[in-house]
Amino acid sequence: MTNVLEDPSLERHFKGHRDTITSVDFNPSMKQLASGSMDSCLMVWNFKPQMRAYRFVGHKDAVMDVKFSPSGHLVASASRDKTCRLWIPTVKGESTVFKAHTATVRSIDFSSDGQTLLTASDDKTIKLWTCHRQKFLFSLNQHINWVRCAKFSPDGRLIVSGSDDKTVKLWDKNSKECIHTFYEHGGFVNHVEFHPSGTCIASAGTDSTVKVWDIRTNKLLQHYTAHSAAVNSLAFHASGNYLLSGSDDATLKIYDLLEGRLFYTLHGHQGPTTAVTFARDGAYFASGGSDEQVLVWKTNFDQLDFDDVLQSHKERAKSKEPPKVSDIPPRTQKRSGTPTK
Repeated sequence: MTNVLEDPSLERHFKGHRDTITSVDFNPSMKQLASGSMDSCLMVWNFKPQMRAYRFVGHKDAVMDVKFSPSGHLVASASRDKTCRLWIPTVKGESTVFKAHTATVRSIDFSSDGQTLLTASDDKTIKLWTCHRQKFLFSLNQHINWVRCAKFSPDGRLIVSGSDDKTVKLWDKNSKECIHTFYEHGGFVNHVEFHPSGTCIASAGTDSTVKVWDIRTNKLLQHYTAHSAAVNSLAFHASGNYLLSGSDDATLKIYDLLEGRLFYTLHGHQGPTTAVTFARDGAYFASGGSDEQVLVWKTNFDQLDFDDVLQSHKERAKSKEPPKVSDIPPRTQKRSGTPTK
């Protein structure tokens, strides 16, 4: 008996913020979900029914981004008040704060070993910091407008950034040099993300498009125009087979990267969808919107063993052959069928 694909299903919704949600991120343990908002608060939602949500107050202006550390023991936040904070996600909500930039901090990310922080700002710079004492390491300065987003590659050797200068830049962390610039976006670049294998990147922007790039050949692999308004956020499924996007057109869209097509369109928010993320194992994803809600969805259409996927990505990253669309890791063979519409 074969397993039939099921549509994603809305499992939970969280209400507590008082303004637009800007960012969502799962704790790697899957026991918590963090969200940031224009209301200046960070909230940590606990999945155990008997545990209430934690509201963390400390920033003096909007929280623009939140990210759990790889261990799940810390949550980092970036704010319009020009600072970043590291929080302990418990009821006490203790935090340390550091002045990171001279303008709004749009983005924050941890390296995969949890030792380094990466921030991006409206001051046009990207900065790296030690996580332990928040010591400034160096900055990357070639963007000529606001930097909306910056992310580490899975192995920590590369950085990708997206800016209001309409470019996506790829950086070598060790040499501190920009090794390639992608110019194909027709508007501001709102979000960038590395494929789990580290061989591809995705970008999205105000031109309503989603693009997937091959970073070994610097070629455009896939280009999607499914949204009818600005695309605000992206997330890869852990398998690398799917990409999730959220847009001002109030929808979430899921793309099948192996087939190069739109897979699902989901309607959950009453207004722009401003943030999306997948859980570490891909079994769930979350979204946030201008309706002040955080929604948690069950993926359903692709269940997998995370350790097997991680090993597959490592093997592909070692390959010297340039990647192509078919290099995106093969889907698990445990199910068959077609998605219902």
